[in-house]
Amino acid sequence: MIKGGRPLTGDVTISGAKNAAVAILPACLLVKGKCRIENLPDINDVKLYLKILKNLGAEVTNIDKNTVDIDCSAVNSYNPLSELTRRMRGSSYLMGALLGRFNKFRVDPPGGCDFGTRPIDMHIKCFELMGADVDTSRGVVAADAKKLCGAQIFFDIVSVGATVNAILAAVLANGTTVIESAAKEPHVVDLANFLNACGANIRGAGTDTIRIKGVPELHGTTYAIIPDQIEAGTFMIAAAATRGNIVLHNVIPRHLEIIGSKLIEAGVKIEYGIDSVHVWVEPETVFRKVNFIALPYPGYPTDMQPQLVTFLTIIPGTSTAREGVWDDRFRYTNQLKRMGANIRVEGKLAIIDGVEKLIGASVKATDLRAGAAMIIAGLMAEGTTEIRDIYHIDRGYENFEDKFIALGGDIHRIQVVEENYI
Repeated sequence: MIKGGRPLTGDVTISGAKNAAVAILPACLLVKGKCRIENLPDINDVKLYLKILKNLGAEVTNIDKNTVDIDCSAVNSYNPLSELTRRMRGSSYLMGALLGRFNKFRVDPPGGCDFGTRPIDMHIKCFELMGADVDTSRGVVAADAKKLCGAQIFFDIVSVGATVNAILAAVLANGTTVIESAAKEPHVVDLANFLNACGANIRGAGTDTIRIKGVPELHGTTYAIIPDQIEAGTFMIAAAATRGNIVLHNVIPRHLEIIGSKLIEAGVKIEYGIDSVHVWVEPETVFRKVNFIALPYPGYPTDMQPQLVTFLTIIPGTSTAREGVWDDRFRYTNQLKRMGANIRVEGKLAIIDGVEKLIGASVKATDLRAGAAMIIAGLMAEGTTEIRDIYHIDRGYENFEDKFIALGGDIHRIQVVEENYI
């Protein structure tokens, strides 16, 4: 429940990156020895992943809520529990990790947010090029290889998931793997940095071409996950949308520059520090319309598209948002319309005619990032907003309501439903 109309002010510390965590945790399956992972976000997707690893036979020790020791030495199963993997999209990374470790896997199709068709054909292509036989005919994805070998992989479409799976499968393979048209997102780079810290030989992460020379084995390490670009961007937009004044700490500013550029275009003030970002709105500011396209990194992040569209609903004039990654990521706009937004969706294009204000209403979180957008909408709106299905938000944001309360937001849970999630 949110009572809107209050500017957010103060300081907020950003948690570890969800998208990096769900790639690095399965990568521990490739390591001989103990890995200590620090700056883990305390979110449901991480808890679920740790449960999957435990179920496979890993020894998992929680040091504190953001630090965990993982030892996968005793893992002897390549078939994770389907009732767990079906609950999150990131479970697809188990395929590359288990294939790299056992030369085989049997994994149920992943779950997670539904943005329309999310095929894994490019993931399968990687595995086949490296020498695996892949079978999807029985409702699960199964693969078997005598021995994985390095391969030349070219993606027709940039894919974060396929890039991650190719890296995971290649680090222990014989020979050299070259990934062309690779995804360049910060969490892809973070995965490569983690694996290199364990003794892998990965070069070029963050560029179009990644070269991986297979090594005989990986050793344990201590590694801190990068700050969450998407959580930081969400608070940046919340500050702008409420005409507030927020300083974000524990961030990597260069990861946020594309998000900040769109806010500056709208008239928001931004100042970057070494590991902080200051976002504020001058009292006399009249916001300006913005057009943007969600694209793979270093473009504007698709995971930040719903939050920015929500802000644009109260900017005078006509703004446009084009989704360049997923087929059906504008479903949440019907919830904004319930609050008085004027949005028209034509395929992958949303046309937003600014209204004077949003009005509180009963809405729901249709997915993780749409849930974040509903929070921003509630904070912006006049009156009270009730957001249902917030389990989506708990998948990817650590203590989200506590952080907004600390910034002056009037937000609290009015009903706690025990989710059979973790």
